[in-house]
Parts: sequence; C-alpha cells; structure tokens
Amino acid sequence: MRQRTSVGRPPAGDLPHDLRIALDRAVSFWARGSVAFGGSAWQVVRVAEAARPFMQQLAKAGVTGTRTNGSRERAVARQLLNRGLAHPVIESAPRPQTQVDVVVPAFDRTFQLEACLRSLAGVSVLVVDDGSLDPEAVRRVATTSGARLLCHEVNRGPAAARNTGVEGTDSPLIAFVDSDCAPESGWLDQLIPHFDDPLVAAVAPRVRPTNGGRSLLARHEETRSALDMGDRPEQVRPGNRLGFVPSATIVVRRSALGDSGFDEALRLGEDVDLVWRLVDAGWQVRFEPGATVRHRPLIDPVTWVTRRFEYGTSASELHHRHPGRLAPLRMSAWNVASVVLLVCRRPRSAGLVSGAAGLLLRRRLRQAGGGGGALLAEFIVGKGLVAEAAAAGHTLRREWWPLGFVALATVRRSQLSRAAAACMLGPVAYEWLRQRPDVDPLRYAGLRLVEDAAYGSGVLASALRARSVALLRPEVRLPWAGAIKAHSER
Repeated sequence: MRQRTSVGRPPAGDLPHDLRIALDRAVSFWARGSVAFGGSAWQVVRVAEAARPFMQQLAKAGVTGTRTNGSRERAVARQLLNRGLAHPVIESAPRPQTQVDVVVPAFDRTFQLEACLRSLAGVSVLVVDDGSLDPEAVRRVATTSGARLLCHEVNRGPAAARNTGVEGTDSPLIAFVDSDCAPESGWLDQLIPHFDDPLVAAVAPRVRPTNGGRSLLARHEETRSALDMGDRPEQVRPGNRLGFVPSATIVVRRSALGDSGFDEALRLGEDVDLVWRLVDAGWQVRFEPGATVRHRPLIDPVTWVTRRFEYGTSASELHHRHPGRLAPLRMSAWNVASVVLLVCRRPRSAGLVSGAAGLLLRRRLRQAGGGGGALLAEFIVGKGLVAEAAAAGHTLRREWWPLGFVALATVRRSQLSRAAAACMLGPVAYEWLRQRPDVDPLRYAGLRLVEDAAYGSGVLASALRARSVALLRPEVRLPWAGAIKAHSER
C-alpha cells in the first residue's frame, strides 16, 4: 500500500489572453472603490488607484463578467482569482476530448455502473474493478459499453483504484467519475477550459442527487446532499468557503499529480488530502457549478446516518497529515470576550470590548492604506461576531454535539443554553428560509441536527481511537490576524 505525500509543482505561467472573469457575488466596495471586501475567504483589500477602473468595470458587468485586455488587467485578474475575489466565466464550447481519459473505479453495483458508462459515451473510459465480488458482471458491463478494463484481485479501496487508473492512461487530463455518478451532457465542455490557466490542477463539477422519490430523506437530500457543494463558483482551499471538493467526479491535470496521487492508506478523506496537498504545492483547485453530475442519493435512514458517521471518522488521519486544519472552531479572542460578557448580562462591558476591537481594527486599516474609517471597522467587527457565533453553533451541532444537545434540553433554565441554542438553530432557520426546501422547518431542523451529530460522532470516535483531543480543541486567535490584506491590486 502506497502512501502518497508529494505532488507536482505548478509551472510559471500567465492567465490566458482575453479571459473573462466576474467578481464573486459577495464582493462589495467601500470608500469610493478604494477598499474591497468579500470573497473567499472573506477579506479586506486595498485597491490601488491604477486598478480601480478595471474593478469598476467588473462591478458593473455583474455575473456576465468582463474580459481582461492587456498585461495590467491580467495581473489584477490573477490576484483576484488567487484570493477568491473573482472567478472565470466559462464560455462553453466543444473541446477535443482526446486530451481527457475518464477513470471509473468500480466495486460491484453493476446497475449503477451501466448507467454511469452510458452517460460517458463518446469519451475514452477505463474501468478499474477494485476486487468486485462478481468480477464477471463488471467485465460484461465494461465490455458492452466499449470501456477498457483493469482489475484488482482484492479490494484495495477507491484511492488505489484511481491510482491504477492514472497508471493505465496517458492523457494530460484525467477525469475520475465514481460508478454511481452520471455526468450530464456538456460537462467536460464546462470543465476543460479552466485548464487553460496553467496554475489550475483540478476542477470539480456540481454533484446533485437524482430524483430519489417523495420520502422525507429524498426531499431533504435534494437540498442537503453531502456531495452537493452549491451553486456558486469557488476557489477551493483550506479556510475558504469551500475547503475541499469530493472526488465523486473531478478532473485533474496529470502533471499536477507528479509521481504522487491519492493516498492509498486512506479509505475515506483521500479527496480532501489530495486537494490540500495540491494547494500546498501552489496549485489552484476550482469548483465549477456550471457542469452537473447526477448521483444516486442515500435514502435509507440507517445507511444515511452511517455514511455521515463514516465521513467523520477520516478526521484523525487527515489531522495527522495536515495538523491544525481541522480545528472545529476558530474564534477571535475579542469575540470570545464579547460573547461571554453578553451571556453574563453585561452588555455595556461587551460593547466596550467591541468598541476597543473596532478602534484597533480602524488603526490597522489605516496602516494597510485603506479608507472607510470607523463605519467600515464597525461593520467588520459586527460581521465577524455574527460569523463566529454561527461557527460556534455549527461546532455545537457537530464535534461538540453532546454539549449542544444538553444546551437544547436546558434552554428554559439557562441563559447560556439559550445563547447556545440560538447559535445552533439560527443558521439552520436562515438556511431553510433561503433555500425553501420541500421539507417543513421542524423536520428540516431535526434532520440537520441528526446528520451533523452523526458526522460529529465519527469525529469523536476518530479522536478516541487516536487518543488525542486535538481534533476537538478550538483555536482562539488574536483578532483579524492575517485577515486584513495590506497588498495593493496593481
């Protein structure tokens, strides 16, 4: 079994000429365009005067974006893309698909494999049978579809199957598609253009559930599938809105893998590990929701809960490989103090703490060369407090769910419990109002609590097995450390 740790290094290279980009929908401007904030991860940057006309064009263009003309605009675009403040606008057009080989790891599930291979008609496909119990059935399906076939004598896991697929192909791009996935027409036409940027190592499409029927879980999965990363294009990296993408379907540049690949020691979390190693090496990983892949949802309650638990059990191995990246909660010391004072019914003291934080932040903004003054500083402080309260609620629903459930049970007797319950359920209520799923609010909230607690139980089991509490320890940092960017957009 091979443990993969190193990947290839990105080449020196500029963005393609005439690239169209659009600002991330969360980006806003302050102080007459001299300060921009938003993006992923959320940040504040000073906009150099020379870059402001191009930024204004982007702001006016909206989601349609604007093209980069000349080296200066491409330089600004590169910085915007690197920071998640902007995203490429892909103009879908047929590309020669001879540059892509599709690798499909398979372990039985021949009915789903057959549907998968039908959706891949017209491209070069290699099926890797990972020790199926009925290898003859897998061979028959692969042969009928015109796919090539390689076989493992014993089951070695999805990471090993994908690595075998890499070794059995020679195209510059490799698309990994799980056997229970079915890409929709034109998916590669949306993904391949991203690789015109030489720094892009991998691009993932949106994975949405197929119609699973009218059961409660099927309707919930329509909105909350674990593989569905949403409808927004994203720059994928640890600490961003989207910290990883699943390998259920993903296209990867062969040269980015180098002599490496998926870590075969990981049966779960191998996709997270690969994405993080690519980003650490200097590559970019992107999420492109314009390409859609359909995935068969889990609608059996026991299987649904078990799968969430299994996802959580990958935490200790990932923490061992990437220390510090799985901290369940990261909070500013200022916000911790403000929340504690509010819970203790000392609003004036909490206000003083937030005011002091705002003054210090205003000074940092001036040092960074930004404008906006007190109003911008107060806005950032308030946004940070709300975001970290939601993060605390997320942790109380997942890794710290025993504490969270105690808070829910004692909400009538304790001010602290009421605050914790508000942090836990407020974001879920907002989520329901924004998405309007075909599930009533009460049952939606109940299912969210169950799935989060199932994942958190996997993390707890993982920590117990590793005999370490590092996975459960919060990170309290000095306020806005590294969040205020002093760089100029040139």
